[in-house]
Amino acid sequence: MKKALLVFISLVIMLSVSAAALAEGITFALVTDVGNIDDQTFNQSAWEGLVAFADANGLVKDTDYSYYKPFEDSDAARIESITAAVDNGAKVIVLPGYLFNAAVLTAAATFPDVTFIGIDLTIDPAVYPTNVTNMVFKEEQSGFFAGYAAVKEGFTKLGFLGGIDVPAVVKYGYGYIQGIDMAAQELGVTPEVKYWYSGTFGPNDEIKAKMDSWYAEGTQIVFSCGGGIFLSCLSAADTANGYMIGVDTNQGGVSPRIITSAMKLIPAPLKVLLQSVKDNNLVVPAESAGKDLLFSTLDGACGLPTDAASWRFTKFTVDEYQAIVNKVLNGEVVISNVTDVAPATVVTTVDFQN
Repeated sequence: MKKALLVFISLVIMLSVSAAALAEGITFALVTDVGNIDDQTFNQSAWEGLVAFADANGLVKDTDYSYYKPFEDSDAARIESITAAVDNGAKVIVLPGYLFNAAVLTAAATFPDVTFIGIDLTIDPAVYPTNVTNMVFKEEQSGFFAGYAAVKEGFTKLGFLGGIDVPAVVKYGYGYIQGIDMAAQELGVTPEVKYWYSGTFGPNDEIKAKMDSWYAEGTQIVFSCGGGIFLSCLSAADTANGYMIGVDTNQGGVSPRIITSAMKLIPAPLKVLLQSVKDNNLVVPAESAGKDLLFSTLDGACGLPTDAASWRFTKFTVDEYQAIVNKVLNGEVVISNVTDVAPATVVTTVDFQN
């Protein structure tokens, strides 16, 4: 009996040592905002970037890298998850979303030897930590292309469903309005746009009811911009036989009602940034440390999906899309990124409902 007990105790010790070794081996981590890594949008896109980097370097999930999800939507919970990642050995931590604005400042000061890569954070340059680098995008470009394409396809009653009116969401929405208005001027039509921020990034009955009313009032297509709220919009679209535009990732695979997606292609640039950190002894290269890194259509980071399986327009062509992209790239078309004043329109009526 004593021998069996000793064997059991030995096994427990061995397992504890193995667990400790595993924890010490984790170097890279991602902490989600409030979503999951399979949310079909922002968190998933960031996770895919980390996984792509890990695969390219032969890293193993839960041995070399992992992810953490806060137990609630609060700064305290986010800091707790960051701390858990550091305790498990993480030296490089990816933080996707503006919800980390406060937490990253606390974490950067608490863990000065850890490198933090933010996505869509808003950091005051006066207090920008040198161990933080933030990826930002020209979302107004993706929104513009989505609005332009929708009107060229023939939609004239459109909607914009935003989550929380943070800069990234506002840029998507204001770009969308600009694209709608430009296409409308070219076609000689007068679109109507309903515009609303739900105040959350999660699906709920209020959003579903609001979208039900929009579709019932004649809205043909809604650009859903803000994490899981697209699920409420999709439910309403299914009921009304309406259409949607996805956001951040290519959401076309979720439903045939999503005819395109205004994409922010996080994985590729995040993979490159993580590689530069790995090659620089787990520290962001000096030229990128303590600052925002801007990505756009020029980098292939903003736009619509054009592969055959995702292109669901029947009137607007890929060639026409590329033509408007080229005009943006060569400066012939300028898209405003102003977020404190709604864009002026020439022929489009916008009903702001907040």
